[in-house]
Amino acid sequence: MDMFGRGSGYRWMDAYILAWIVELATDGFCAKYLDYRNDPQGKTSGQMNHAARSGCRNFAEGCERLMTSTGAGIDLLNVAKGSLGELGDDYLKWLMKDKQLPWDATDTDALAVQGLDMDPAPASAVSETAGTAGAAGTAEPGRSGGSGSSGRYTHRKFCAHVLWQYAKFERWLEHQDSHVRANALVILCTRAAKMQEAYIRWVGEDFKKEGGFREKMGEARREARAKSEGDAEEEAPPCDVCGAPMRKSYRKKDNSPFWGCTNYPGCRGTKPYQR
Repeated sequence: MDMFGRGSGYRWMDAYILAWIVELATDGFCAKYLDYRNDPQGKTSGQMNHAARSGCRNFAEGCERLMTSTGAGIDLLNVAKGSLGELGDDYLKWLMKDKQLPWDATDTDALAVQGLDMDPAPASAVSETAGTAGAAGTAEPGRSGGSGSSGRYTHRKFCAHVLWQYAKFERWLEHQDSHVRANALVILCTRAAKMQEAYIRWVGEDFKKEGGFREKMGEARREARAKSEGDAEEEAPPCDVCGAPMRKSYRKKDNSPFWGCTNYPGCRGTKPYQR
């Protein structure tokens, strides 16, 4: 039994890649449009950068924590999703302070930004056993590639993939008009948050079916112990009192092993257990 959760498989997920794109674009937006004149104390810029970073880094940390704690992992994943929602509102405020409305859903640019699909992870970077599937055999939400947990994963490949995906949105994210950037980022924040929410729900459903780390750890220990005891029983000595085979038992006071008669409580014969 594998006691541990999914761990580092998040690196090729669309939800994570898109959060990276949002963070990189937010860095550029704040550097270009927020300065001492409209943000004299740097609070708006700092808050937006922090929210963008949280939407990406807390997602990563949450996925890592899923290895040993579903609850702690989901809490961090939810923080990441909430940060993206907060950041999207910052971009809406940027538009409204200039008396601008966000793009209509049928706007050409809105449809283009919404409709651009993420490319799958490069084949050379995906593990041969890539992709964690749910109990029904469906891939995890927000995932385009595999776990990236094999030796073929490198930071260089990952960064190249992120930049390649960023380039698909570059004409909006690096537009000279701040309103175009803000509109595109409102959409991307929403897209990334929805992907992360779908993944959180998937993790919850998986937990209901498979259980969490503590459950699996206890079950794995019970299985190992049962196997060990089963092996021991095959070589168990006979009871000196009644001649019946004995089995390994454990004392309540210190959990130390001893041989006890299988006819207990009819027979109370015991022997010291020796490895």
